[in-house]
Amino acid sequence: MSQEWNIKPRARTCAVCGNGFPDGGECVSALFAAEEGGYGRRDYCPDCWKGRQDGGEPFSQWQSTIAPSASAAKDEPIKRETAEALFRRLVELDDPANANVVYILAVMLERKKQLIERDAKPRPEGGILRIYEHKASGDTFLIVDPQLRLDAIGEVQKQVIELLG
Repeated sequence: MSQEWNIKPRARTCAVCGNGFPDGGECVSALFAAEEGGYGRRDYCPDCWKGRQDGGEPFSQWQSTIAPSASAAKDEPIKRETAEALFRRLVELDDPANANVVYILAVMLERKKQLIERDAKPRPEGGILRIYEHKASGDTFLIVDPQLRLDAIGEVQKQVIELLG
């Protein structure tokens, strides 16, 4: 969850042909090592992905269906901090002290089918890096799995409840 993992939201156009992705259309997304360090996301239409000649193996790749744009989603009648808003806020803070809470929120959002786990990779320094995609917006999140012990989960859940108010 450091700055090197700052992945931009899904583009609404193909990285090769520049055609827009229609709502409900297919998209292949991939993370590639960036020249300036870290990773960059590129999105492709299925035809351009098959004929891709930009070289290099992706760090991770997945295929998904484009969800309707955020403007097409209904407004929530009551404005309050949701688990998703708290998750996004804590990810943006990038504080290692919040790693357990961020992971539990990611699991909660995955169970609510708001986040989709696209991949899991071992980290050189130990542990697992989980790659999540937000189903509606296409935003990518790289979350470190803190390998919580079962007896510690209850305490983290209490922290989440307190933060949600």
